[in-house]
Amino acid sequence: MATTMTAENTLLAQARSCLSREDCLTLYAHWATTYNEDLADASQNYVAPIIVAETALKSSNYTKGTILDAGCGTGLVGEALARGGATTIDGLDLSPAMLKVAESTGVYRNLMLGDLTQKIEKPDEAYDMVTCVGTFTQGHVGPDPALREFVRVTKKDGLIVATILDEIWLSGGYKAEVEKLEAEGLVDVISVELKDYIIARRDRASVIVLRKKGTT
Repeated sequence: MATTMTAENTLLAQARSCLSREDCLTLYAHWATTYNEDLADASQNYVAPIIVAETALKSSNYTKGTILDAGCGTGLVGEALARGGATTIDGLDLSPAMLKVAESTGVYRNLMLGDLTQKIEKPDEAYDMVTCVGTFTQGHVGPDPALREFVRVTKKDGLIVATILDEIWLSGGYKAEVEKLEAEGLVDVISVELKDYIIARRDRASVIVLRKKGTT
């Protein structure tokens, strides 16, 4: 059974006020087992994972490729991708507790501990697509180096599909970083759309779709 609405909002508020890696690890160690119930049920309606999976899989070609679900948490995005036909999905997250829940979904090829504020321990052009939901928010991961790392590990012509909480899209430097990547000739910006994120809270997020360009 999901915790009360007050408890859900308290935990979410704590998540958005994390000041360190250790704060995040402590919070998610406590929250992992009820996270899906607390956010994905009708009382909160956390729709971002489904929206990103649908956006990512508009091209059926990507269901056949390799996908990195960066900041995969408990696996909500991975499950939505798998329902859409994706078959080769790796997940990466900071929290061992969240990864344990993600493992129970059975949709991931590999699950890895990783910190998106650091270099991703994967070679260049390892994936056809990178998805990232719920990570670019307050108290979590900034735009640099994460967005640039997503580009690095994505294959030429591959996609990066991510949510960025609307209230930090500008102030957090995400828009500026996307524009910088585009100006450097690393990506084409396919779309930036403001969409629902957590409906009960009236949260919205920019859903960005970037295509990696070939080297010149």
